[in-house]
Amino acid sequence: MGVGLREIRCSGEPVLDSENGEELMRVQPGVGIALADRPCESPGTLYITNKQVIWVNDVDRTKGYAIDFLSISLHAISRDPETYPVPCLYTQIDTEEEADEDHSDSESNQSQQNLSNITEMRLIPSDPTQLDTLFETFCRCAELNPEPNGEEEEEHNWIFSADQMVDEEAEDEGYLSHNPANTIGQSNGDHDLARTVLELQINDRRFEDAEEMEDNGDGTHH
Repeated sequence: MGVGLREIRCSGEPVLDSENGEELMRVQPGVGIALADRPCESPGTLYITNKQVIWVNDVDRTKGYAIDFLSISLHAISRDPETYPVPCLYTQIDTEEEADEDHSDSESNQSQQNLSNITEMRLIPSDPTQLDTLFETFCRCAELNPEPNGEEEEEHNWIFSADQMVDEEAEDEGYLSHNPANTIGQSNGDHDLARTVLELQINDRRFEDAEEMEDNGDGTHH
């Protein structure tokens, strides 16, 4: 998960982290931005990379915002005037509270803390026909940034298959126990069950033969 929306300052075009594979996917001029329920800011230029979305104000190039794709949980085209007055690309943002919060009263820190609470962002192109293209670009970049699931895999690595459980029991105890996932009579299939019954029948016949031999020995039975 990313760190949410953040404020950036740049003198011109944003600098990409090319050493870590960041590439520019699309540049869209004339895009307004509205954060949460705030009014739309004056148009700027939208830079979409394979890792993040960057918006820079066209009037004041030192003012801008950036957000990682990992922080964007949803994006969709909105054309319903009852939802928002003009067509836009609507996004939802995941926020994450940092363990060590900076309680400084400086203006920059307060501004960043306010941005970290933003959960909605609307991108409003001056040309609404560009919405479909922007949406497709967002979709491609979202696919390049799947949500990490390493922690989930580590939490569930105690789940084993039936074969693994049998093998580990054999190593620890020196013998193979029955498969705990199967019920009585189904441990290894019908073949082994029939074999077990046959062995029991053979043992029963052996006991009968032994009794006959003892009876013949004292001469009272044959």
